[in-house]
Amino acid sequence: MTLAFYLDKGASLGPDAPCMTLHGESMTYGEVVALSHSVAKALRRSGVEPGQKVGILSANHPTSFACVFGIARAGAVWCPINPRNTARENADLLDLFDCTTLIYQPVFDALVGQIAPQLSKLVALVRIGEGDDVATGFADWLAAADADVSVDVIPVDDVVALVGTGGTTGRPKGVMLTDRNLQTMTAVVLMRYPFDGRPRYLALAPLTHAAGVLCFPIMSLGGEIVVMDHPDVGEFLELVETHRITHTFLPPTLIYMALAHQSLNNTDLESLQCFWYGAAPMSTTRLAEALDRIGPMAQLFGQSEAPMMISTLSPAQHRRPDGSIDHARLSSAGTPSPLVTVAILDDNGAAVPAGARGEVCVRGPLVMAGYYKNPEATAEASAHGWHHTGDIGFLDDDGFLYIVDRAKDMIITGGFNVYSAEVEQALMAHDAVRDCAVIGLPDEKWGERVTAVVLLHDGASVDTDEVVRFVKDRVGSVKAPKQIEVWSDLPRSTVGKILKTDIRATLTGT
Repeated sequence: MTLAFYLDKGASLGPDAPCMTLHGESMTYGEVVALSHSVAKALRRSGVEPGQKVGILSANHPTSFACVFGIARAGAVWCPINPRNTARENADLLDLFDCTTLIYQPVFDALVGQIAPQLSKLVALVRIGEGDDVATGFADWLAAADADVSVDVIPVDDVVALVGTGGTTGRPKGVMLTDRNLQTMTAVVLMRYPFDGRPRYLALAPLTHAAGVLCFPIMSLGGEIVVMDHPDVGEFLELVETHRITHTFLPPTLIYMALAHQSLNNTDLESLQCFWYGAAPMSTTRLAEALDRIGPMAQLFGQSEAPMMISTLSPAQHRRPDGSIDHARLSSAGTPSPLVTVAILDDNGAAVPAGARGEVCVRGPLVMAGYYKNPEATAEASAHGWHHTGDIGFLDDDGFLYIVDRAKDMIITGGFNVYSAEVEQALMAHDAVRDCAVIGLPDEKWGERVTAVVLLHDGASVDTDEVVRFVKDRVGSVKAPKQIEVWSDLPRSTVGKILKTDIRATLTGT
């Protein structure tokens, strides 16, 4: 089995049904299947052997995503390259992954021109458009393929994708994802979330990340994927209404923007069956608002090494049996997925009792094969026979998982452990605060002082002393910020996560 299975399954339910739609124009399942076969044959004609790595550098686009299935049919490994990364980051990834082929959109000509000379392992550059002095044009590349080449090759060692992670803290690592990992992820999605009829999925978030792998379960049901090639929350809301979208995914930052958008109250969202959120912690205050104003929300908790489905909070789990919002559950990451085992371990690898905090660790077929060419990092992440997520959390008596912080983000102030996520939740309950980040900064008296950087709603202003009192009333004086900074923006990664390392560097001048 390869990643092409999901596409082929959808085509078996109706080859003339719309598969991927952009700007109102659709490619049918039959057309995407045909294109994927052509891409696979062109890859083999270019000398790509099973197990070799092929990068795709593209914004969200049906043709680019169809190439993923061509890579799979050739038995090669899909390497999603995020165009929002810097040239240096992408050059590092392509070199680390040993990519022999790069398929890219013309809009990234300048970026490819910067990085291609540094990549001695690249033997083929394919431009999705006309060819130029650097790359072969897409149509010419497909036309030169040998029609008799055998495709649908079983992946080598079951590895189907290499995903970069950790680039914000040093040289990135390559997560080796297997077909089994993504089968497991897909199975959990289909088990845990509502699907009534053929789904219609709106992809605004990058297809190089969570939004992309969520396409696999959608395709297995013969659903339509409506693609957005640029971030626009107003257009997103319009597309939900006009395409009668049933499923979508956004990180919390974009959900906050949707809640603040002037057209939200006038948008018909009745078609939504499941609005997934994840990739970063979400304010429980904003989540409750989204449940009232948007509809059925569903949380995904995972990471590149165990994609998407370590635990899930389904739409039903956000509410009590009487239909009212279960506010106590909103801060949880749901319950461990059916095909995943979760334990909370101490530093010695021993399980801690319910309610006690420790590192969230995972076992099961969702967990990666390891880090590419990095046995030391693989061994560290799999100590004691568990995959270590790096998240601090606990399981309650009902089996719900709560993530309280990243291990590296815990603040030790005056001898007490303070989890930044808990302080951030308190700050986000303030009416003026749109988003925030909490870090620890060196302090002669406290060791580290709790420091908050806040982003305010448009037109809002705050008295920082009043905000400190507001937080103190909710989480106590030890956890309340000793310093509050009001910024006009927060530094973010390419997938919208707040970069606390950048905040710390700005505030310390290092």
